[in-house]
Amino acid sequence: MHDYLVFQLYGPIAAWGDIAVGETRPSTMTPSKSAVVGLVAAALGLRRPDTAQTEAQRSEWELDHLALADGYGMAIKVDAVGVPLTDYHTVQVPSSGTGRNRQFFATRRDELNRGPKSDLNTILSRREYRQDVYYAIALWARSQAPHTLRELRQALLEPRFVLYLGRKSCPLGLPLHPEIKQGETIEAVLANLSIENVLSQLVEAGGGSGRRKSGQGIQQDLPLLVWDSDAETGLSPEQTITRRDASTSRRRWQFATREEHQAYLR
Repeated sequence: MHDYLVFQLYGPIAAWGDIAVGETRPSTMTPSKSAVVGLVAAALGLRRPDTAQTEAQRSEWELDHLALADGYGMAIKVDAVGVPLTDYHTVQVPSSGTGRNRQFFATRRDELNRGPKSDLNTILSRREYRQDVYYAIALWARSQAPHTLRELRQALLEPRFVLYLGRKSCPLGLPLHPEIKQGETIEAVLANLSIENVLSQLVEAGGGSGRRKSGQGIQQDLPLLVWDSDAETGLSPEQTITRRDASTSRRRWQFATREEHQAYLR
């Protein structure tokens, strides 16, 4: 039997960043490893290295994020992959300069206020989102894990920073309900987490008022399980993909590749 931290992610809108070139900012259908780790980091109160005031502080915060990224395995059960949405943006950004004149901005406020307004440039951007998504997450601690699963659970119950689903414009639609569960396989510990069960519980909690067929209005899919290579599972992968979402530097936004196995729960 192994211990797992399991929790749910539901939102009316979410964005899971993928490799972005040019004006288009795509979203994958399932959460990236860096997005889930980033959510846990926000709950723990870890600050981003690019907001540090000194080089020593920046290096220390960078190591904290890398330890979190390497210390846990992840599996996701996808119950509702969501409907795609593309949004058109215009964004103001300042010139960053080059060489010795290169500027670094710690916050969005700095970007907009540090220099003259005439230095702001307008860029065009198309950003992809997923609507009405539901995922069940399982994390397990590896030998180098910097925090126990119970410490992570407590942080998710009382997060230090605001949590969101990929972008700040994508709030959580339901509580995370983090729990520590024991099980032989990842599919066993995630079996009872589904959007259908959640909706049924909400209807019952409301005394049956507005009772309707559970799941109506949300596009539910055949559950898909995705997992890291060191997961304990009785499933055979139907496909294995390579994702560039293993964080190697939060300061420079660099990511390494990671193998992700996938199979449908029939």
